[in-house]
Amino acid sequence: MTPINQITNFYVSIENDPRITTSHISIYMALFNYWNMNNGENPVAISRNKIMKSAKISGLGTYHRCIKELKEFGYIEYAPSYHPVLGSKVWLNQL
Repeated sequence: MTPINQITNFYVSIENDPRITTSHISIYMALFNYWNMNNGENPVAISRNKIMKSAKISGLGTYHRCIKELKEFGYIEYAPSYHPVLGSKVWLNQL
């Protein structure tokens, strides 16, 4: 899927989804940026600190809640890494 289609489909999907907040959108956009830099290939290795910085999210609780909910709502797949060097894996779902 092309980046423009991915982001367009995301915005179409969230338009009528009352569960999505600005924090969800901000984190998704940060994840989308990493996915785009990975040539639109899944999965993407991410660093929590880098995603939070890019998304302008300062609270760990907000980050974890939004990642969990984006997964529950079907926007992403997420495989956490508990290794200090290896990043967690994220897949952007085709919407």
